[in-house]
Amino acid sequence: MALSDIDRSLLEACLAHQEGAWEVFVDRFTGLVFHVINHTAQSRSIVLSAADRDDLVGEVMLAIVKNNFAILNRFRGKSSLATYLTVIARRVVVRKLLESRSASPLAAVAGWGHGSESEAIAEGAVATDTDVESRISNHEEVERLLGQLDQADAAVVRMYHLEGKSYQEISRVTGMPSGSVGPVLSRARSKLRGMPHA
Repeated sequence: MALSDIDRSLLEACLAHQEGAWEVFVDRFTGLVFHVINHTAQSRSIVLSAADRDDLVGEVMLAIVKNNFAILNRFRGKSSLATYLTVIARRVVVRKLLESRSASPLAAVAGWGHGSESEAIAEGAVATDTDVESRISNHEEVERLLGQLDQADAAVVRMYHLEGKSYQEISRVTGMPSGSVGPVLSRARSKLRGMPHA
C-alpha cells in the first residue's frame, strides 16, 4: 500500500515542525505502537506491565523524534507510513527488551536457572519476573556456546533468543515447519546444558 495523502501531509507537517503536527502524529500512531509492543512481547513470551508498555511507547516515539526526525526523513514513501512505523517500532522494542529486561530466555536454553521454570521458558511459556531476572545477558558467552552447536541449530537459537524472531518468522527464514522450531530449541538446550560455562 502506498503512502496516503493524509499521512503524506502529516509527515510533511512534522518535518516542517508545524504547530500541533507532532501531537496529531502521536494520536494517530500510538495505537499502532501499542499493538507492535503487545505482539512482540507475546511472541517472545514476555509479560509486560502497563508501565512497561508506556515506557516502550515512549522509547519508540523518542527514536522517531531523535536527530530532528531522522527516521521520518529516511522514509521514501514506498509503503504506507503505518507499515514503515511498524518495522521501526518492532526494532526499537526488541532492542529495548533485550537491553533492559534480558528478554531472551537464554538461561533456560543453556540449562541455567531453576529447573522446570527454565524449561517452561525455553518452551515458550509465559515468563515471570523471577524468570526474566534469571536469564543471561552476556551475549559473548552465548555466542561462545552457540559456536559449539551445529550450524542449523545455532541459527535457530540465535534467531529466537538474540534476534527476537517468532516461531513463524524462523519458519519463513529457514523453511522448517513452525511446529519444528520448539523441538530444535529443546534439543539445543539439552546440548548446551552439558557444556562447561566460562
